[in-house]
Amino acid sequence: MGRGRAKAKQTKVARELKYSSHETDFAALQRELSTDERSANGSGGGDEPPHDDPYDDYDDYRR
Repeated sequence: MGRGRAKAKQTKVARELKYSSHETDFAALQRELSTDERSANGSGGGDEPPHDDPYDDYDDYRR
């Protein structure tokens, strides 16, 4: 009991997101994507080399 108000609010927010028109700032999106691309390539300035093995982190759990 008590979920009615929360569900109504979620429905209202979802409806607003679905039917409202938002202005897209494509210049800001381009800047954000180009910044993320540089940091994803490993040239972000970190001391650690890129991590290639996705299963390497699980090695700690086996011990």
